[in-house]
Amino acid sequence: MFFNRTKTEMITPYKALAGRESSPFHVPTHHVILNTPLQPPFPDGHEVAILALGCFWGAERLFWTMDGVYTTAVGYAGGYTTYPTYEEVCSGKTGHAEVVLAAFDPEKTSFEDLLKVFFEAHNPTQGMRQGNDVGTQYRSAIYYTSDEQKQVAHAVREAYNRELRKSGHNDITTEIAKAGPFYYAEEYHQQYLHKVPNGYCGLEGTGVTCPMPKVEATNGTDPFLKPVPATEDEWKAILTPEEYKVLRQAGTERPFFNEYVDTESDGEYRCRACGNLLFSSETKYHSGCGWPSFTQALDGAVTYIEDRSHGMRRTEVRCARCESHLGHVFDDGPRDAGGQRYCMNSISMTLQER
Repeated sequence: MFFNRTKTEMITPYKALAGRESSPFHVPTHHVILNTPLQPPFPDGHEVAILALGCFWGAERLFWTMDGVYTTAVGYAGGYTTYPTYEEVCSGKTGHAEVVLAAFDPEKTSFEDLLKVFFEAHNPTQGMRQGNDVGTQYRSAIYYTSDEQKQVAHAVREAYNRELRKSGHNDITTEIAKAGPFYYAEEYHQQYLHKVPNGYCGLEGTGVTCPMPKVEATNGTDPFLKPVPATEDEWKAILTPEEYKVLRQAGTERPFFNEYVDTESDGEYRCRACGNLLFSSETKYHSGCGWPSFTQALDGAVTYIEDRSHGMRRTEVRCARCESHLGHVFDDGPRDAGGQRYCMNSISMTLQER
């Protein structure tokens, strides 16, 4: 397995490798064990799960042995480079994680069943590593393919996080984000541990059982979301002058003397402008910078813009729903939690306490 102990900082989009327009290598058509197609279309009614839990060699074997799993494949997801190679992903310059794609029949096995295997098979508290495998490509992640999967993923992660805390473990660092493109890995990596039975695996769980919480479907609705105004005049009518200056004109509030800089309450932080979910209190930490700081944003919650104002080169963070300014993200955060510091304005957010 490829080791790189220096690639623990996520690449920013404008620094990532550009990639290419198509795969530079052959992707096999069928699973060597299940003899099912590796690529869609899959049978009607089947779902797809995309999961990252470290080295994908051992991870894939976990899922092809499950009843109800139609096919599995390994590849790359969660990054920026189109059709990357294994060497490019391992360089840390693509933003991708090594992932397993599992197409499954929900009548025979559930997404919850897959997540139980997922969480119990690795240590999801290690940030940009898994055991001795170090780098952004080894991070723990769930890339959901439906709103229902998103609900389940958040509920299971929170339930398992409580169990891990009781057992003395650190907080979960598993990323949950909407699935983007999945790029198939080279033929050599597909079903690797079948081809090389004594090959490297690298997975080791915590020994803590993952509970399965009951998840109530919400049909994708969020009662806390607000309508998004169409014009700046409408924004001015619903925001205070201070809110408008920060949210719509990319201003910055005073450090240390703002609402959430020292808040430790449990809950979710939402965009003050539109109600979009942005951050979980589980990722908030005291950075000493004078503004509320987080190690990661919630899945698909924010967008990133290159900011060259004031003679600096920074990455601005905006709400993905209404494009309001939230703050900036820097690469000087806690290394064991991914190395990023989301430095946010309190006035850009509201806290929905649990």
